[in-house]
Amino acid sequence: MSKMVRLAFAFVACLGLVVAAQAQDRKIKIGVVYDLTGPFAGGGSELQYTGAKIMIDYFIKQGGVEGYQIEPIYADAQSKPDVAINEAVRLVEQEKVDMLMGFYSSAQCVPAAAKVETLKKFMWLTTCISSAVLDNRHLHYVFRPQVSGNLYGVAATDMIAEYAKSKLGKEPKDLRVAIVHEDGAYGVDVAKGDEAGSKKHGFNVVLKEGYSITAPDLSALVTKLKRARPDVIFHTGYNPDITLLLRQAREQGLKVQAIVGQGAGYSVYDKLKEGLGDDSNHLFTIDPISIWLTNPKSLDPALPPVIKMVGDAFDKAKPGASRSAHVGMSASNAYLFFTRVLPVAIKKYGGIDGEALRKAALDVDLPEGGTMLGFGVKFAAETDQLAGQNMRAFPVVTQYVDGKAVVVWPKSQQQAEPVLPLPAGTTYSNK
Repeated sequence: MSKMVRLAFAFVACLGLVVAAQAQDRKIKIGVVYDLTGPFAGGGSELQYTGAKIMIDYFIKQGGVEGYQIEPIYADAQSKPDVAINEAVRLVEQEKVDMLMGFYSSAQCVPAAAKVETLKKFMWLTTCISSAVLDNRHLHYVFRPQVSGNLYGVAATDMIAEYAKSKLGKEPKDLRVAIVHEDGAYGVDVAKGDEAGSKKHGFNVVLKEGYSITAPDLSALVTKLKRARPDVIFHTGYNPDITLLLRQAREQGLKVQAIVGQGAGYSVYDKLKEGLGDDSNHLFTIDPISIWLTNPKSLDPALPPVIKMVGDAFDKAKPGASRSAHVGMSASNAYLFFTRVLPVAIKKYGGIDGEALRKAALDVDLPEGGTMLGFGVKFAAETDQLAGQNMRAFPVVTQYVDGKAVVVWPKSQQQAEPVLPLPAGTTYSNK
């Protein structure tokens, strides 16, 4: 073999090593922010983190996406908006992440989204629901596959209106309702939906009041509820504030026909059961459907095996814990990013910067059944009032019946009709 040939072989070998090294170096750094401490952690954020981590770990084990390794950097927002903002900035400026994922509390998402927008980084919101996060802000880099909060109040009031006469024995116009909520962006937004839905159906709103999730005593609010004598309470809270309110309602003898919880802490059944015991029975929650309750036949055939994988991984990570809707919610939304956004950004738009990821997100066009949560995906354009919002997302109403979560609304997803009113002899029943 001539010297020239040997040099050529050596050059090709070196070139191969360089290309391999470059491929090895290609990675996407993802800053993942949830609340692992503080009241939001127990209200659902820690479960959201678990679902996202299961999916991130899954794609890491698959070898990444389109030649890009996945490097997550996790941060704890500590249930504080200022910490969430500071962590987002730290991840971008110091850790040099390519994008941000997660964020549980709407009170954090509203300011954090504005800050991340100025940093020109892509932000994928798996959880927070307040309309205020996106409404009329025309954000360029912020996308939310999650349901918008105003739809929670719509679902709650539509369900009650449907069964007012047949189950509660009153025409909607004669139904007395109370709207109580934590006073952050999440609670305020859902309460607006409750109020709008109540007006649409002609309910008599006898009380509407917010409170701080850090309030040490909610007995004054319970007293107001007793005086108002509602038939139905629409309640939006996290936990431990849910437990505090309902324990003090029990102590003061508050009696109603129904308590309709709306997401967050109400979707963490283990915490409800731990704090309220049997009084957690027949409470409602509103959120995207649990991925373990969706009809497999209605989904893209590729999704049921992934749902099983998430369930198996969760059972292994938290033996004996209930499969909360929060886990599947963040897992589904993370899966959507890794399968429908990231590959398109890389292949079609040439990389993983904010512009490439933004364009790829706007390309997503999935019909109903295209996600593990049952709904489809199409994001509103930047010119839209709700720019970045998934306009095909919808929530369902679930009721806990003898320890089992049952979808009771809308009728298209219904597994059983709701148990209304609260059964006679139960703690909060006025029967």
